[in-house]
Amino acid sequence: MNQFLRGVARAAVESFELPDPVLEIGSYQVAGQEDLIDLRSMFAGRPYTGVDFRDGPGVDLVANVEDLPLPDASVGTVLAFSVFEHVKHFWKGFEEVRRVLRPDGVFLVCCPFYFHVHAYPNDYWRFTPEAFDSLMEDGYPTRVLGWHGPERRPLNVWAAGFREAARVPTAAQYDAYRARVSTYAKEPLGWGRRLRFGLGRVLCGRRPFAPHLDREKWTTEVRKVA
Repeated sequence: MNQFLRGVARAAVESFELPDPVLEIGSYQVAGQEDLIDLRSMFAGRPYTGVDFRDGPGVDLVANVEDLPLPDASVGTVLAFSVFEHVKHFWKGFEEVRRVLRPDGVFLVCCPFYFHVHAYPNDYWRFTPEAFDSLMEDGYPTRVLGWHGPERRPLNVWAAGFREAARVPTAAQYDAYRARVSTYAKEPLGWGRRLRFGLGRVLCGRRPFAPHLDREKWTTEVRKVA
């Protein structure tokens, strides 16, 4: 999770109709990062359960997303931000999320793409926009995809999947979501790094530094099952 993705999450929460109860996968709040990774605060006063494979701050239920101890169709919204790169059998996790979501449910997910290996406890996978679209094609007739950074080396990829009975965003809601992404999703470079990368671009060309210089460029699009 970073400031940009927190902005994406806030834009989705404020723009889309996300039903209760809310289930967050990977809810453990690392010391010193609480203000950044606390998604619960965006759902103040609403039924919310945080799940993680280890106990600790922000965790209400210790469980593995590959085998969630929850009844079928018992959850309204599932959040999984920067989680599935760490899930060994990620396809099982996606199947479990679909199982516990109600027919009117929504699934918000994001993962890094162009990012260093980071072990919590292990780092297995990277997902392109097409990967998320393919994984969510069965069970989510409407998907809102997004990514930021260079087109061919996105830094992070995200998606909102809407089940068959979910309240799909209207054109006005989608426009509001995009406007809020523009407002909230920010991760500016410090002046020192901007100067260094800018000089590198002059000397070596833009491509090696594009992931840094283009980090606030983003794209979203809506996909529907024909």
